[in-house]
Amino acid sequence: MSKAILSCAITGAIHTPSMSPHLPASGAEIEQSAIDAAAAGASILHLHARSDADGRPVQTAEAFLEFLPKIAASTDAILNITTGGSPHMSVAERVAPARDLKPELASLNMGSMNFGLFPMLKRYSDFQHDWERQHLENSRDLVFKNTYADIEHILGVCLPNGTRFEFECYDTSHLYNLAYFVDRGLVKPPFLVQTVFGILGGIGTHPDDVAHMKRTADRLFGSDYIWSVLGAGRSQMSIAATAAGQGGSVRVGLEDNLWLGKGQLAPDNATQVRKARDLLAALSVEVATPDEARKMLNLKGRDKVGF
Repeated sequence: MSKAILSCAITGAIHTPSMSPHLPASGAEIEQSAIDAAAAGASILHLHARSDADGRPVQTAEAFLEFLPKIAASTDAILNITTGGSPHMSVAERVAPARDLKPELASLNMGSMNFGLFPMLKRYSDFQHDWERQHLENSRDLVFKNTYADIEHILGVCLPNGTRFEFECYDTSHLYNLAYFVDRGLVKPPFLVQTVFGILGGIGTHPDDVAHMKRTADRLFGSDYIWSVLGAGRSQMSIAATAAGQGGSVRVGLEDNLWLGKGQLAPDNATQVRKARDLLAALSVEVATPDEARKMLNLKGRDKVGF
């Protein structure tokens, strides 16, 4: 039976607390949701931090330390700290937690792009906090900045700590940007390529889009990479199935999709993890344990982090 890495993105900067009562917002909620997702079978937990006061995205080491040590003490899952943070943050802000806390794995967006969240304003009219509506509205005129200098800076401050990366690629050009850093020797195999589908400003969710990203990555990287997919919104599980049938790994979680099915909010991250596990099992794919995933990605080990 083949093996796939199953990642779970616990919370993030895309959705706001008003969109779902089940979205983890406080440090305590993030902690418990992550522990439950690991117990459900997630190999990797992809983590953002939020303000306890109003659920606003926060990108400081102190905010992550509210929950990282407790998650690490309760599970052996790989803890993956974002360097994406929020598109409204500076690169210096975004990299600080991963730089200071030295995780086994961190995310890294592989190119600048339009990042359109504003269509969600058509679906949500009532917000608990003043910042939420503005957060979405501001994305009409937003470039999520990840230049070559930004990417090289993040690599430069994290690689010496032994941190490796989940390379988030939202379009074909991002794969070529990654290939540039591979050719320079700054990124060494095996590396995790997270192809992202369904964000306005990036590639779409059609099966041809998934196939195109896979073909391009195969041509650029051969057997040097592990392919994973992230489908935003309602395309989450269909894209997961498309990729899993081709030997790919999968990311689910409330950062990327608040729903379990049509008209049904996911009650927690663990439920999405279990649904993905069932999907993989139906395709005769076994979920890698955290330690198996560590070997697949050549990670430094959970005893060498800074938290």
